[in-house]
Amino acid sequence: MTGRFYEITPEIMELANKCSASSIIPSELYTKYNVNRGLRDLNGKGVLVGLTHISDVCSTKLVNGEYIPSEGELYYRGYNVKDLVKGIAPDSHFGFEECAYLLMFGELPTKEQLKNFCGLLSEYRTLPTSFVRDIIMKAPSKDMMNTLARSVLTLYSYDDRANDISLPNVLRQCLQLISLFPLLSVYGYQAYRHYHDGASLYIHTPQPELSTAETILHILRPDSKYTPLEAKLLDIALILHMEHGGGNNSTFTTHLVSSSGTDTYSVIAASLGSLKGPKHGGANIKVVQMFEDMKRTVKDWTDEDEVGKYLTALLHKEAFDHAGLIYGMGHAVYSLSDPRAVIFRGFVEKLSQEKGYEKEFALYSLVERLAPEIIAKERKIYKGVSPNVDFFSGFVYHMLDLPLELYTPIFAIARIAGWSAHRLEELSQNGKIMRPAYRNIGERKEYVPIDKR
Repeated sequence: MTGRFYEITPEIMELANKCSASSIIPSELYTKYNVNRGLRDLNGKGVLVGLTHISDVCSTKLVNGEYIPSEGELYYRGYNVKDLVKGIAPDSHFGFEECAYLLMFGELPTKEQLKNFCGLLSEYRTLPTSFVRDIIMKAPSKDMMNTLARSVLTLYSYDDRANDISLPNVLRQCLQLISLFPLLSVYGYQAYRHYHDGASLYIHTPQPELSTAETILHILRPDSKYTPLEAKLLDIALILHMEHGGGNNSTFTTHLVSSSGTDTYSVIAASLGSLKGPKHGGANIKVVQMFEDMKRTVKDWTDEDEVGKYLTALLHKEAFDHAGLIYGMGHAVYSLSDPRAVIFRGFVEKLSQEKGYEKEFALYSLVERLAPEIIAKERKIYKGVSPNVDFFSGFVYHMLDLPLELYTPIFAIARIAGWSAHRLEELSQNGKIMRPAYRNIGERKEYVPIDKR
């Protein structure tokens, strides 16, 4: 294709301006018609559209008949995620598989059940013959989320029961996708690095005895080596990212598209498209990039005034990407704290000491303290602002020497467990197709024949 095919021509610009002018909706109309824009009220609370057993995101508590902000809590099937993480001893099993079992089947597995479940995932961790050569190696993309979505959609063609949405078959498909996401993501990255950057190509075969976290490190690194601490920290990251209520954008997408009765591969590809967005799963990349810009711009990382001025410049659209955001701060639900960030913080501090990133951790800690104060001064907010899980996750991945291109796919490798649980729950209800309403505010017009315009 010629360069003109991708060019933003004057004609396209003119049509885009027409599109923009015809799409503007005055903000006051949302209040007039009582429309909760973005399916959220002014306090950021989501509009209730469904019921779930799978997880619960808590940010308020009832005091004297009134809900007030509280420290955030996250529950998987009724279990506090803090307790789930604490229950995994440093020298014991890995927790991602245990929590995946919990999310999908509603109970914690016994040792024997967990062993069998891990064996099943290991058995499914095999791609179809020639899939790597024919699909992943051809036309590799610099965006691993697009590569992952394309691979998922292509797996449809290799499944003789792709359209069967009976619960046993969908469970089989979901377990296979949980098993294959590490391979699809990392192999896609290896192909891109080889064909675009000229790097050596490494396609390591997965080992049946390895956990999901270990598999990622094994097939990613040229020598397949990693420390127990690295694998454990990555496992914790997967646990903290695997589920976050039915209302987050990508999980709601899973429910929404599943309600249409379509196949598993189409549903998960749609969820991947949602997760890719910088306002959702792509946020941790923005956090890392923002801090890299901050480290270049701020001369003294310990100077509160200088760091504060940079944060203010971010809000004024005068720094970094000029979006007016301090990435990693604030959450749609949490106000006082994000429990995932709280859990992560302790591990981040330990890892920074072992990896020699104490100065960077001190800068993160300073921003963590200053940003909420600065945001409160500059913006009208309806609830508290605190660091979210993305504030620390990118820093952890950086210290683990994971490439930036895989940050969001690692989120997907974790979240596919939650998506699977929600898809199974949605299909179990055999409910109606989701069909929300939009109010039309356009005026009625008389048609004018083209020769009279």
